[in-house]
Amino acid sequence: MEGYLDQFERYFSLPCTYTDLLTFTERYPLMDKHDNPTYWASVIYPRELQQELYPKLTSIYSLLKTGNLQAVSHLYVERVDFCEFGNSRPFRIRVVNQYNDNYDHFYMKQADASRIYGLELEHLLSPNRINYLFHTRTLVEEHIAGVPGDVFIRD
Repeated sequence: MEGYLDQFERYFSLPCTYTDLLTFTERYPLMDKHDNPTYWASVIYPRELQQELYPKLTSIYSLLKTGNLQAVSHLYVERVDFCEFGNSRPFRIRVVNQYNDNYDHFYMKQADASRIYGLELEHLLSPNRINYLFHTRTLVEEHIAGVPGDVFIRD
């Protein structure tokens, strides 16, 4: 599988991995706009680790969006959220453009073959390009805009 992912520019050596993100020391519930709890919790890292980790995350975001690992200086990580719901236990990273305050998210998850095959199949069959990266046991996915699944089902 790694050969296929490398051939189609999905396999990269990443500056940090899913396991690195698990080193948070605290977390607090993330609430929606109506002050209801979500499945997400914002995580807090020790200051030294945060100063090391956040530039690596902006580099990964740059790689995902542009194919270039060099982080852009006007981007910064606003927060990292963690979701224990589901088998991939994803991290959602919010990256902000300090020129215009627009933000975007990307996700870091535990990788497994079925998840990668599903993403690649979706990429091949969908009219939209699906951006994702893989390294070791880490899967990086771009955020796809839309209504979250739990909100769609509920409403």
